[in-house]
Amino acid sequence: MNILITGAAGFIGMHLSKKLLEEGYAVTGFDNLNDYYEVNLKKERLRILNEYRSFSFYKGDLADWNSVKQVFHKSKPEIVINLAAQAGVRYSLENPHAYAESNLTGFVNILEASRKAEIKHFIYASSSSVYGANVTMPFSTSDEVNHPVSLYAATKKANELMAHTYSHLYGLPATGLRFFTVYGPLGRPDMAYYSFTKKIIEGKPIKVFNNGEMMRDFTYIDDITAGIVNLLHHIPSADSNWDRRHPDPGSSYAPYKVYNIGNNKPVKLMDFINTLEKHIGMPAEKEYLPMQPGDVQDTYADISDLERDIGFRPKTTIDEGLGKFVGWYKEYYGLSGQLEQKIHVI
Repeated sequence: MNILITGAAGFIGMHLSKKLLEEGYAVTGFDNLNDYYEVNLKKERLRILNEYRSFSFYKGDLADWNSVKQVFHKSKPEIVINLAAQAGVRYSLENPHAYAESNLTGFVNILEASRKAEIKHFIYASSSSVYGANVTMPFSTSDEVNHPVSLYAATKKANELMAHTYSHLYGLPATGLRFFTVYGPLGRPDMAYYSFTKKIIEGKPIKVFNNGEMMRDFTYIDDITAGIVNLLHHIPSADSNWDRRHPDPGSSYAPYKVYNIGNNKPVKLMDFINTLEKHIGMPAEKEYLPMQPGDVQDTYADISDLERDIGFRPKTTIDEGLGKFVGWYKEYYGLSGQLEQKIHVI
């Protein structure tokens, strides 16, 4: 079986591709290698994937319809996993057009190509950001998500609506995954855990927003990939119990389903920073700031439906996960010896 993964040079895309290749699938990667963050990191991810004979890669932009048609024509995938998107909440305040191009135009292109190719299962990345102004915890896929607080979140909500339309019109089986703060080795440098690590090592202050009064449902990358792999052949079907008078937003009369995929154990931001300091072996200088526009105070995933349907239950603690990330970071940037000297001096 050949699986097409868009955003294959991205953080989740690379780890998922590697997991699938190890399990014997053929994987076609598609990515535009944009410079939203350091391109060398994306090239390193591709270097790892290119060691597998059953991996092929096409460079192209999801918003370019001709590129999308070409990769479908050449790879003839049976399953499509769309992870390509313009990421980042705060960047959406600076460059909104990038989100419209990638997350809206690009998403229409991948849906249309999947529909024409009669894909068996279309899986796509949504985000915990769609919960926006919701404060009822834990977040459930049965909750309404009509009050996003960033353009990024709005585009992800739009993706869910667009996918449902294709499920309704064309019977395209579609599964949306609301990811909750994914972290781990070879991660995204724009994420807090990555930038915190860099600044702590460099002796620079880290910015702690909302004065540290925040919680995140940090989810380790291996748990994310395990969940997606288990969903591959769990293809959504019409829910015969779906009530049009009391519609459940997470399911449908069409072959459509949305899941939260998170750790189900939110961690206080200050506990997270303390754990990071422990593994780095250095204290952080902290600059306390108010809440940033577009941010939400807490995230907490209700994963009961995912656990019921595929037996998904995250295994990685924040202590274990951050330990693995810091170990990778030191090795990748060649800092182990330097850090030992700094720690000794302290």
